[in-house]
Amino acid sequence: MIPRCSVFIATSLDGYVARDNGSIDWLEKANATVPVGEDCGYGEFFSTVDALVVGRNTLEQALSFPEWPYAAKPVHVFSRTMQVLPAKAPPTVRLVTEQTTALLRSLMEQGANHVYVDGGQTIQAFLAAGLLQEMTITTIPVLLGSGKPLFGSLPMDISLQLVMSKAYPFGFIQSKYRVKSSA
Repeated sequence: MIPRCSVFIATSLDGYVARDNGSIDWLEKANATVPVGEDCGYGEFFSTVDALVVGRNTLEQALSFPEWPYAAKPVHVFSRTMQVLPAKAPPTVRLVTEQTTALLRSLMEQGANHVYVDGGQTIQAFLAAGLLQEMTITTIPVLLGSGKPLFGSLPMDISLQLVMSKAYPFGFIQSKYRVKSSA
């Protein structure tokens, strides 16, 4: 048995999570239009999360923020290139060497029931392995033209069921999907 694995992420209208150089300046600009106190459901979602699994790029992005965004929750980092964690990584961060399923079993044994999967390549790997149960994707009304895509090629079709969709008055569209099956 493994914990429930979920995604909560924003993309440009053309499906990118970052520019080619990793910048999310477009997202920061869009977030500046969001009314104070509105978090588009992130706080409620994050309160249900027991642990996070992210990639190296997501870790580096999080470390660049003025404040660590994951509070005291354990963060597990998948990387093919990172040998040691950056010195400024909080003590709640650990570099992962296990395979995804082994890590999830270990997290379940440690009491994790809900894992937040973040970062384009990590999300793609979990989706291709059939390990994601739900995805909340907030589409930002901007076209980037190129960048790092949320979804890459998949070994098979993935069927999704729309659970809800919400339009925000500042232009964001948020959709929550249940991952049904591999077709």
